[in-house]
Amino acid sequence: MTGYREQLRIYPQRYWVYADGSMRLSVLLLAGLFVPAWAGVGVLAAPRHPASLAARPALRPTVKIKAPAGFTKTVVLWPAGAPGALGREDGDVPKMYEYPAEGRGVRSAVIVMPGGGYRNLMMEKEGATEARWLSAHGVTAFVLEYRLGLRYQFPAPMQDGARAIRYVRSHADELGVAKDKVGVWGFSAGAHLAGYLAAMHDKGDPKAADLIERVSDRPDFTILSYGRLSMDPSIPRGTNLEGLLGDHPTPEALRSVSIERLVTKDTAPSLIYSTTADQTVNSMSATAFYDAMKLAGAPVELHIFERGPHGTGMGTAVKGLPELSIFATLVENWMQMHGWMIAKAGD
Repeated sequence: MTGYREQLRIYPQRYWVYADGSMRLSVLLLAGLFVPAWAGVGVLAAPRHPASLAARPALRPTVKIKAPAGFTKTVVLWPAGAPGALGREDGDVPKMYEYPAEGRGVRSAVIVMPGGGYRNLMMEKEGATEARWLSAHGVTAFVLEYRLGLRYQFPAPMQDGARAIRYVRSHADELGVAKDKVGVWGFSAGAHLAGYLAAMHDKGDPKAADLIERVSDRPDFTILSYGRLSMDPSIPRGTNLEGLLGDHPTPEALRSVSIERLVTKDTAPSLIYSTTADQTVNSMSATAFYDAMKLAGAPVELHIFERGPHGTGMGTAVKGLPELSIFATLVENWMQMHGWMIAKAGD
């Protein structure tokens, strides 16, 4: 499955590609549907600051995100400015925080994608905690700070996630990681983002002037923790990914980011974590994605615990829910089974 290029083919009425290679989401609306917030099409009159899926003021304040603890280096994904950037404040600059692997030798890498409803980022509980754990287990980790609504909407977070994968893969030699062992681990909205990237990707543009853009953005593996992986209307839900799609997304927009509909045999191998008691993201969303993966013949593993609210992080040290702590061991076993984590002596 290709990434944005495939979306262009499926929904040509919703996208325009401009001369600089960036995408602008355009929805033609009649009779109460969304209307484009700009004039001009194709490479003509390309707007400097594109509108997003929902009507909103052109410049909402950026969300102030506190950096996670314990990182060694900050990586700005687009030093010259991200596609469609509305400014140069911190929230306009997608970046990663690096946590090098402990030990020697070429290892795998994991980009952790925090949740927060595409409106905020839980950088510690769903970012730094996992990055430090991965580092201690011999995996180079990064925590991704992607762009957020209401200032940015689809496809900005997807562009940032894809760029993060390309960055790590294109810098694999200097990072000491294997180019074919670059994974993602997402939580809640971050799991939706990770799942989208697992299904929608491309091999890169071999003619791109930017060397990073020449490599694939397909993750080699994906860990999905309590993410909304299906927007099937038969699955109960209280929200419609408004942080990503705007306050009144159309059924077409919801279908286009319903991950289980995007699954193919080439979707990245996935480990899914959910809880039956989650009242924010119904665990039926996890089973829908699992079923789609199994039908497509893509490698997948699913764990649904009975107890546990939304937002349990890795499941470790959750008061009153000791059974969830086993999930860290399940992640470790799954990664070791596939060769993405080296077993420690004595394991």
